[in-house]
Amino acid sequence: MKRTFYLMPTLLLVFFAQILAAQNPSVSGTIKDDVGVPLPGASIVVKGTSTGVVSDFDGNFSINVEDNGVLVVSYLGYLTKEVTVNGQSNLVIDMVQDAASLEEVVVVGYGQVKKSDLTGSVSSIKGEDISLQAVGNPVQGLAGTTSGVQVLQESGQPGSNLSVLIRGGNSLLGGNSPLYVVDGFPIIGDISSINPNDIVSIEVLKDASSTAIYGSRGANGVIIVSTKRGKEGKTVIEYSGYTGFQKVSKTIDMLNAKEFATLANLRAANDGDAAFFTDSEIASFGQGTDWQDEVFQEAIIQNHSVTVSGGNDKTLFNISGNYFSQDGIILNSGYKYLQLSTSIEHKINSKWKVSLSNIINRSKSNSIFSNNTERGAGVLSGALIAPPTVPVYDSEGNYSNVRQYSFSPDILEHPVAMALERKQLVTKNSLLLNLNLEGKLTKHLVFNTFVGAQHDSSRGDNYSPSIFQPSATGSASISYSELTDIINENLLTYTNVIGEDHDFKLLGGITSQKTTSQSLNASSTGFLSDVLENYSLQSGNTPGTPRSADSEYSILSGLGRLNYGYKGRYLFTASMRADGSSVFGKSNKWGYFPSAAIAWRVSEEEFLNNSDDISSLKLRASWGKTGNTAVSPYQSLSILSSVQTVFDDNLNIGYAPGSTRSNPDLKWETTAQVDLGIDLGLFKNRLLFTFDYYIKKTEDLLASIPVVLSSGYSTQVTNLGDMENKGFELSLNSTILDGAFKWDLGGNFSVNRNEVLSLPGGGDIFGVGFTALPAMSLVREGYPVGVFYGLVEDGLTDDGAINYVDTDVNGEINSLDRQIIGDPNPDFVFGLNSSLNYKNFGLDILINGVQGNDILNYNLANVADGFSFGINQVSDVLGNYWTPENPDPNAKYPKISKNTRYEGSDRFIEDGSYVQIKNIKLSYSLKGDDFKFLPFTNAQIYVNAQNLATFTDYSFYSPATNTRGGGISKGIDQFGYPDTRTFMLGIQASF
Repeated sequence: MKRTFYLMPTLLLVFFAQILAAQNPSVSGTIKDDVGVPLPGASIVVKGTSTGVVSDFDGNFSINVEDNGVLVVSYLGYLTKEVTVNGQSNLVIDMVQDAASLEEVVVVGYGQVKKSDLTGSVSSIKGEDISLQAVGNPVQGLAGTTSGVQVLQESGQPGSNLSVLIRGGNSLLGGNSPLYVVDGFPIIGDISSINPNDIVSIEVLKDASSTAIYGSRGANGVIIVSTKRGKEGKTVIEYSGYTGFQKVSKTIDMLNAKEFATLANLRAANDGDAAFFTDSEIASFGQGTDWQDEVFQEAIIQNHSVTVSGGNDKTLFNISGNYFSQDGIILNSGYKYLQLSTSIEHKINSKWKVSLSNIINRSKSNSIFSNNTERGAGVLSGALIAPPTVPVYDSEGNYSNVRQYSFSPDILEHPVAMALERKQLVTKNSLLLNLNLEGKLTKHLVFNTFVGAQHDSSRGDNYSPSIFQPSATGSASISYSELTDIINENLLTYTNVIGEDHDFKLLGGITSQKTTSQSLNASSTGFLSDVLENYSLQSGNTPGTPRSADSEYSILSGLGRLNYGYKGRYLFTASMRADGSSVFGKSNKWGYFPSAAIAWRVSEEEFLNNSDDISSLKLRASWGKTGNTAVSPYQSLSILSSVQTVFDDNLNIGYAPGSTRSNPDLKWETTAQVDLGIDLGLFKNRLLFTFDYYIKKTEDLLASIPVVLSSGYSTQVTNLGDMENKGFELSLNSTILDGAFKWDLGGNFSVNRNEVLSLPGGGDIFGVGFTALPAMSLVREGYPVGVFYGLVEDGLTDDGAINYVDTDVNGEINSLDRQIIGDPNPDFVFGLNSSLNYKNFGLDILINGVQGNDILNYNLANVADGFSFGINQVSDVLGNYWTPENPDPNAKYPKISKNTRYEGSDRFIEDGSYVQIKNIKLSYSLKGDDFKFLPFTNAQIYVNAQNLATFTDYSFYSPATNTRGGGISKGIDQFGYPDTRTFMLGIQASF
């Protein structure tokens, strides 16, 4: 089985029609394994040269070599072998399996470990599993593939932000995003600049034993990304690309023109006003304008990646370039980037090697104003709200007036004009540079010094022309920001096996990191013409106040870790990290983060050693503390802010204390976590099972609390409050069939329960508020973060108004009658993946789902408000409202009237559960005798469908949208950019 494990992936990469390295090869031969099975794709290199070939499907090869030359033969999972030709013309080379290489290696913090020796909770995803999906951001590939991980999208807009939660959120004031580490570099921000095709593996570190080595930044989990490196042998050129189209996955059924006018007249009649439309006008309207159809489009998506890699026994290299372009499904939106990455590794001598890698990325994002808008102020809200009775263009070809009725919302703008005429362009450049020197000081002691640099810059160009109300004279701005992050790590690693039973690995090191950031913003209004947009700010007659900012912070750390194994059965890991940060108060500059873990490989015991059923069994337990920096620099210090004041009729600029009081005792949020786990392999590891149960408690929650106004301040950031997350994770992977027809099936299931244990003074904390509704996201002791808080409806009154439950029975409906009405936190999340292969065909399917969460559908406060604000309505309103002729107290909608008002209630809370067919890929590998004429060694063509279907009861565009992010106000949908359904055709080939 172990040999098949390595042979099967290689068979999918079989090399056909080998292009010979020379016209008259002097040596030919066959590469076989230890039982005589041919090995396709083995590398054969003439020692000391760059001349090399690979074996074909039958293990055969031919190569030019001197009579006394030496061939170096290598193959994944086998020991490298050197063969002296000695004048032979035909060779049969038998390879021997490398027992050590059969063990899967997992990347952990500051090192690697065999999966069988892992004591912590770590999930590993292979790069090819990420590349199965057409994603611009590798994080998107984690959804449904990894237990304990929930990926939340703020918008379906190309290039938009993603929020990742690992085992729930731990913070209120700070962020809940994990730490991302790319090739050993703990980066600032996310991994959106990484080409998914460059990724070898992604490791998700979940328990404190795994993450404590990252100390003050490990509380939210750690995601480690390893990118491709060159391999010794023939230079290989790889191409991977696809192109396809996207369309909106769902549209909302709105009233047509005739229905809209009819409802408007009904409102006028109920309010005693004159009719807005005549009968003849209503009869002439018909369907009218479908504004969704006007702003949505079919959009092109494409990706092209080229990699050149290779090397010899001294130097290895890998160079890749990537171009990604995704047009948005809403007019004039889109995202594209160019990336170049290189890595080179050189052996200075037998003990020392140096490596250099860099990733350069440039992206451009055309955004449209949509998320978190209402009443037609954004493109999507405008497309749903604009009157269908109004055409897109008037008789002169200009944009029509969409506010032509007396009842039209005063902030409504033309949705097509907003998409096409407003400019919101963001250009980003990023550089990630790593230099590493590694050497053996002694047989057992390795020294590693690492210097890395990250530099990100971003420019925003914005212009709103004079055709819009808020920018009646034109409004322009340019913003610029940059971030520079420098890190230095110096590590010593001692590895030794004492006797035959005691396996030691000691790690110690010192790291330092310094981050600086700057920003600048300039603006102007009052332009004679819109032609120059924001390219000439000085042309505006009213310049805005320029603003700039600068910040700097640093971290100095010491770390140590011990890995000990006894007889390969009993494993122990302990680590300690000390972090000193300039961010925190002078009384708490240093934080200490210990961890410990044990594991017992039960399957190595004699009573299970020869079991036919249990192939592997490991029990794990771990404990540790991690931190969350959570706050921006200078919040522990007294800050002076610039103020404007007038003396003697002159404007003067001065400085005064800010509104936030300093806190010299400010420190990290600290999360302690206990994890119990089991890893089980059955039937020669054809069935792999992993289970983890965890409890983590976060103490010293950072919160902003009010202070006595007589102090001269209004708030202070302090450490108060506790929170708990607990749950379990289950993953199952199996090889159902292993032969001519191969079928691998896997799944994962995660449950997390969040509870706020204590808050400052036991008070409540509210999330964001709205125009039409009050803030409905709540943090309260004894409940999960972000529960929904509002009134409960109980039918309609006798006059057709909404009847709200008087909770305190005082005869008055007010804020005291609100109660918990929903929870955005899911009961569980899951994923299923299936991979089938038969001969040249492959079929991969990925399904993910979220169950038991609620969504605050704020959209309904606009488009399902019974026409109270003169806004176009969802078609569900028609005929489902209270009327004097049919005074149904259980009607879904109250009386159609301008006087009808909706409060924040359970009316707007919907079930957000869904099951999504996230990805289907059907592929065909061009292998076999029929394709020997092709000029490449490996190729595959495929068709791919993403977001093919979503099964949900949620009434709006997408149940996966969180327009207010993944913090306190998660689970809110306020005119979020819709999801897309994508169809692609692609090819992968190696030369």
